[in-house]
Amino acid sequence: MPEPILTAIATALAGKAAAGLYQLVKDRFAERRAAREALEAATQAPDDPAAVAVLADRLAEAERDDPEFREALRSGWAELASGGVVNQVHSSVTGKLVQARDIHGNITL
Repeated sequence: MPEPILTAIATALAGKAAAGLYQLVKDRFAERRAAREALEAATQAPDDPAAVAVLADRLAEAERDDPEFREALRSGWAELASGGVVNQVHSSVTGKLVQARDIHGNITL
């Protein structure tokens, strides 16, 4: 089972919420058919937890094989997480949902 951070990264990649990281991973997976297929499957079905889990596993493998990739992936994620917002909903929403970063004032729905 991959680390939770890799699952978070895989989820962001699947939802195309991390464009810079997506290109890094795509380039790294270019010569690895199974990894490339996992990335494609997750981006085609971002709400499929199984597809995201397979992508997270492939990220874990790539990190084990390549310490430079691990560093680039994690520093890219840290930069994204500190400077941006990644909102995710993993269930059905039956009411109103607000996702935001900084709110100054009230929200009326």
